Formats: sequence, structure tokens, C-alpha cells
Amino acid sequence: MNSINRRKFISNSIKGSAAVAAGTTMFGAFPTARAKSANEKVILGLIGAGGRAHSHTTGMSKLPNVEFKYVCDIDEQRGGEHIAELEKAQGYAPKRISDMRRVFDDKDVDAVVITTPEHWHALATVWACQAGKDVYVEKCPSITIWESRKAIEAARKYNRIVQVGFQNRSAPYAASAREYIQSGKLGKVVLVKVCNLLGGNPFTPKPDSAPPPGLDWDAWLGPAPEVPYNVGRHRGWYDWWDYKGGALTDDGSHQLDLARMVLGNPPHPRSTFCVGGNFAYHSKREAPELQAITYDFGDFAMTCDSGNSTNHLRKSNGEERYGKKWPHWPSNSERIEIYGTKQLMYLGRHGIGWQVMEADGKVVAEEKGYHPDQWHQPNFIECIRTRKRPNSDIEQAHYSSCLVHLGNLSYRVGNKQLVFDGESERFANNDAANQLLKPAYRKHYRIPEVV
Repeated sequence: MNSINRRKFISNSIKGSAAVAAGTTMFGAFPTARAKSANEKVILGLIGAGGRAHSHTTGMSKLPNVEFKYVCDIDEQRGGEHIAELEKAQGYAPKRISDMRRVFDDKDVDAVVITTPEHWHALATVWACQAGKDVYVEKCPSITIWESRKAIEAARKYNRIVQVGFQNRSAPYAASAREYIQSGKLGKVVLVKVCNLLGGNPFTPKPDSAPPPGLDWDAWLGPAPEVPYNVGRHRGWYDWWDYKGGALTDDGSHQLDLARMVLGNPPHPRSTFCVGGNFAYHSKREAPELQAITYDFGDFAMTCDSGNSTNHLRKSNGEERYGKKWPHWPSNSERIEIYGTKQLMYLGRHGIGWQVMEADGKVVAEEKGYHPDQWHQPNFIECIRTRKRPNSDIEQAHYSSCLVHLGNLSYRVGNKQLVFDGESERFANNDAANQLLKPAYRKHYRIPEVV
């Protein structure tokens, strides 16, 4: 948020808390949601102009009666390519701004697309809901368990659509995989193995320095603790607990969410145990190079092996994700293995599809997929119009992101088994882990207890 008057911002936040009690928010009266006809234009604002934003701006701007009015980023050097592409697609250039609250204040805007780093996801989602905007937020929707619970509360309180970027929930092949498992042909599911074993390199610490011209470093940090500018944090934010959760949060969250979906969306596991560390390169990075996690779901076990130090495995390529060929499952770095008492299912994200095999290796059932953005993005726009819950609603996304947070918390408190009370969403056996359920927000970038 460029050139924020901090004293004024804090004052507005205090006023906003009082206004909530009186039936209004810092953005005005409680918004009311109504259905829109297919002929009415849906106006969007992009918040965060990074790489993932490209897919959403190009995809959504091609849908009928959808336009982007704003491209918002706190780095003046970013967003130009998105603006140029949108100008070609919609006939006019969206406004380039740096303060997301300008988007929230604009009554013409129906919804926002949030593609910031993760530590901004939950706060921006809550602010958007309070302002009466529907939300598409990239995964993970939070960096802690408490945060995404508050995002659910805001979505429900203000009757907003909140779609999370777990695109596999809109994929036809994911639905058919779930139906196959529910049919009983696989047998009783007893074990699920989630793989997220990526390649990587040693982490090299960077010195602090002055921020580059055009970057509002205070706004980039947002709710995270105040620290000097460091290019390793700015460009490598996925390695730091204050901004993300490593490889597990990144690609691993997709596999964990897809596994939950096809299993019928089980609730929280009873306990989680993670063994991990910087085993390969002995780096000084916070997020570990390797994690091996076990989740106890009561009547089945799930494991997740995640990291970025196994360079002999590979992610799926374009041919595999767009319906042309199957991967070689043993060397695929993002596969899911679902073990039933009768058969084994291999399942791949982002268009790979699924295959079921028996003891001799014969494929007895399969469905090839296609990258699901083509269904996921239209689902968001459709739900803005109809007010129906989206395919990847914030509530199920919360349960999936909690698997990420549980694994990371088990590692962060010393590779300890954590017994989790799913009702209270607190740990029964570890006070240190409970202390990490909620971020230590800076006072002018804070989600309140009552949203």
C-alpha cells in the first residue's frame, strides 16, 4: 500500500471495529448480495500482479461480460504486461494502482482476484468480504489455521463467494475418481500416499539492502513482522514461515486437496507427525528441504513426502496435463497413490487423470484429464452471478490447507506428533504448536477476532 499514512490507517481500523458492532464496516454498510443476470457485466480487480496472475487475467477476461478494471501491485515495476494484455482483450486498459483498498472502495467492482504472496491471502480476503466483494484467492488461502477459519467467517457473515485456487475441484476427472472410489471397486481405502518430491538447489542467504526503486517494502510485508529489505525474502518468500510454508504449501497443497476431494472430503486428522530437515544441502533455509508426514484419519492413514532435493523425479509436462499422454508414475514427482483392499489408483493433478491397476499391473479403469483452469475460472464467474457456493469453496479449502499447516507445525516444534482437536482447532498435547496457530500481526495489518 503505497504512501500509507499509518496514523490515519490505524484510526480507520479502530473506527472500522466500532462500525462492525453497529452494523457497518470500514468500507460502509453491510453489503447485500444479489444474483446477476448473464447479460450484466462482472467487473474484477486484480490484486497482486505476479506470474500466477497471468493465467487468471487471460482466462477470465475471455469469458462473456467479464472485465478487469484494476491491476493492483505494491511494486511499480510489475503489472505492465497484464495491463497490455487486458487492453487487447477488453478494449481498454485497466487502471494501475498500488493500494488494494481503492479496489475495495469502488462500488463498480464485483469481485477481486488475489494472487499476492500467501501471507496476504487471508487478510485481503477478509477485507474484500467486508467491502462486499466476492473473492478468488490463490492457494493456500492462509499461512495459519486460525487465518483461514476467519476467512470462512467473513465469507459467511457477508454472504460472499470465496473460491480458492485449488483448480482440481473443478476437474471432471477428479469427480469421476471420487465416484469410482465410492463405488467400492477399489475396496476399502486403507492408505493414501501423496508425493510432492521436487528438484531444487542449495539455499544461499542474501544480505539486507535498500529496497529496489518503486517497491513499498512495508506494504509488501503487510501483516508479517517488520524486517529490513532482503532480496532473499522478497524473491524467495516461499522459504520463510512468515510468508509461506515451503514446497509443501506450494505444489503439495494441490495434491493434498485433490486427495481429500476424491476421498469424500474427510474432516481434520486426529494427529499428525512430521520428520523433516535440511538433509540434502544442509541449508539455513526455514522451510525444510525434505518432509515425511503421517496423518491419522482414524480409519485410514495418509502420508505426504514433500521437498525440493530429489532432482531425479520430474513434474508432469504439458502433454501429460493437456490430455495427450500418461506419465510414468514411478518417476512422477506429484503423484497420489490410493491403496484399496482390492485395487490401487494412481491419481495426478492439473489434468493428468487417474488409472486403476490390479496385482499384475493391468490397467482396469482410467480417465485422462485436462488442465482444469478452463472449468475453475468460469465456475467462479458463474457463482458471482448465481450466488451458489463455488467448487473450491473456502471451507473445504480450509480443511485442505490445514493439512499443510499441521505438517509444518509438527516440524517446527521439533518433529513432534501433534494430537489435534478438530472441533476447537487446537492441539491437545503441545502448547508451542498452539502458539503458532495465529500470526503475530502488525497492528495496522490485522484480522480482528470478530470479522
